[in-house]
Amino acid sequence: MHMKKTILALAIGVAAQGVSAYETEQGNLMADIKLRYESNDNDDGTADAAKGLIADAAIGFETKDYEGFKALAEYEIVQPIIDDYAPEQAGYDVIADPETREWNRAQISYKKDAFGAVVGRQRIILDNARFVGNVGWRANEQTFDAATLTYTTDAVSVHYSYVDQVNTILGTEDDVTDHLLNISTKITGGKLTGFAYLLENDDTEATLDTYGVLYAGSSVISDTKVIYSASVATQTFEAGSTSFDANYFALEGGVVLKGVTLALGNETLGSDSGDYAFETPLATKHAFNGWADKFLNTTNNTGGNGLSDTYVKAAATTAGINLVGFYHNYSAVEGSDDLGSELDLVASKVFQKKYTLGAKFANYSAGDTGVDDTKFWLWGQAKF
Repeated sequence: MHMKKTILALAIGVAAQGVSAYETEQGNLMADIKLRYESNDNDDGTADAAKGLIADAAIGFETKDYEGFKALAEYEIVQPIIDDYAPEQAGYDVIADPETREWNRAQISYKKDAFGAVVGRQRIILDNARFVGNVGWRANEQTFDAATLTYTTDAVSVHYSYVDQVNTILGTEDDVTDHLLNISTKITGGKLTGFAYLLENDDTEATLDTYGVLYAGSSVISDTKVIYSASVATQTFEAGSTSFDANYFALEGGVVLKGVTLALGNETLGSDSGDYAFETPLATKHAFNGWADKFLNTTNNTGGNGLSDTYVKAAATTAGINLVGFYHNYSAVEGSDDLGSELDLVASKVFQKKYTLGAKFANYSAGDTGVDDTKFWLWGQAKF
């Protein structure tokens, strides 16, 4: 208890004074402090609408560079202040921010010229986090107990991680034997990436192997910036004598005109004959397929029929306020089920490069399956 109070007091002090007051000859103190209100009203008739006010403080220290080596340690506390939500209390809808106390990161890193390495509990975000990410939106960040090797030049970037444990947003620890390989190169107008993510659950010995490519780029045509991206992947799931295969496709195109971004896209998480759907268990899933989080487990949430998510996106900045909106239309890949639609809106503003205020809204309307859901967030953050 004394350690918890010390860290929370330190977090308040850092937020009030700024990190420069805590810089020393040995290294730098880091702080990420958030306070967020969240509501979730799931219209299933089985639970009351959830309401949560949640404080999150992650305080860390990174040493100065010593012949290429650095050490970093970061402790995180997630403390509900209002906890009218599951899993904190039964009888309410879910908010996926349980009370937790944990070492969020504890790592030793090395960097020399093009080569780098990180060993220990670490943050891993690859590409757009569609397959591997830190789920940074939730209070308790997803981190990995891993050994990572990197090689980066102007022409090519190589990342390999051996992962022994996944530390989830719910405070659980998943024992795994995962190999994450990601290689990218810059080509005219963009970047081409190939990846292989080979995952194994140590408890069940189930494996999930995914191979794919991603291209993202932009060009300027008549003073208008054109943006585009495409990705394709194939996946095999095996558990005992059970085996499934599924494919993944994503395509997005848009323009940036007078500071306004407009884009149209489709992401398809395919199905194996309605028995299994493409999964991305290590992803930052909240960033994809709608902020209401109705399709976090594609197989379970679609009955194995897969998901086709066609969306339009608009983004702009006015008076320093960042505005983003999505409209999603969902359908099944296998069969003809209408899986509903969703409207997502967010507004945020950064002050002095350290402080953020924001509001966010998600409204899911059910189709042939599922139930309506409305979520709202209001938050403040200080990060140094």
